[in-house]
Amino acid sequence: MTAPSFMEIALKEAEKAAQNGEVPIGCVIVRDGEVIAAAGNRTIADRDPTAHAEVLAIRKAATMLGSERLAGCDLYVTLEPCAMCAGAISFARIRRLYYGAGDPKGGGVDHGGRFFSQPTCHHAPEVYPSVGEAESAAMLREFFRVRR
Repeated sequence: MTAPSFMEIALKEAEKAAQNGEVPIGCVIVRDGEVIAAAGNRTIADRDPTAHAEVLAIRKAATMLGSERLAGCDLYVTLEPCAMCAGAISFARIRRLYYGAGDPKGGGVDHGGRFFSQPTCHHAPEVYPSVGEAESAAMLREFFRVRR
């Protein structure tokens, strides 16, 4: 599969999250061209502020691989990761990060604290922004439009 195809899977995870009343963010983790983990936000359902799509997918991938290090894995997520998720991505040693919409308000990669640029960051993945950006942004806009 190619990057847009993996992002399409992440978008489907985001749609599932939205159907459950969660902020529509979806994530997939890929290794050797295969999806090994996928998740959508579950902060409300799990009553857990750390249940972001990225964290949940990292947990699944680590369990599947039997290691906390996800070297050689790529992560696709529909929204720029927040600082917490950027930290988890770094600690997991994710090889590449592909994200859809940028997040000027809460992002931690290309906005805000720019986690991977900090001297205290032990591992920074290659970052590819704007993959599936239009679809990701439209889904988020619609989700919040309905609620406002």
